[in-house]
Amino acid sequence: MSTTGLADEVGTNLAGLESVWDSSIWDSSMRDSYAFYRSQARPEVALAAALVESAVALQDLGRRAPEPPRLLLGDLCLARASRLLAETGDTRLQVAFAVAVERVAAEAAGGPAARALRELLVAAISEHR
Repeated sequence: MSTTGLADEVGTNLAGLESVWDSSIWDSSMRDSYAFYRSQARPEVALAAALVESAVALQDLGRRAPEPPRLLLGDLCLARASRLLAETGDTRLQVAFAVAVERVAAEAAGGPAARALRELLVAAISEHR
């Protein structure tokens, strides 16, 4: 699915993030993550989940700090995901996503082990349909 092909669904929410959408940052691109979540959630929630996955990959949690542009792009992904979730009006879903990020970040900082990010996000989506 190309950025252009998503214009009706999520295109306006990708402004400034095209490089993340079109590149392979982790095992799959944001586009692939979005397709995975889209089968389980509304477009804006699916995109928020894909943005969170991309942010965590960009920021190399638990490893050496990435270059500033990559870190800032990860921050942009998290901010955009937060805005998308806020626009749903479902505060519980927004908090569930934040808790997922907190758990993964805490583990990366030497805290307790956490489930995989995708598992945490799928659980958040499932609990708040």
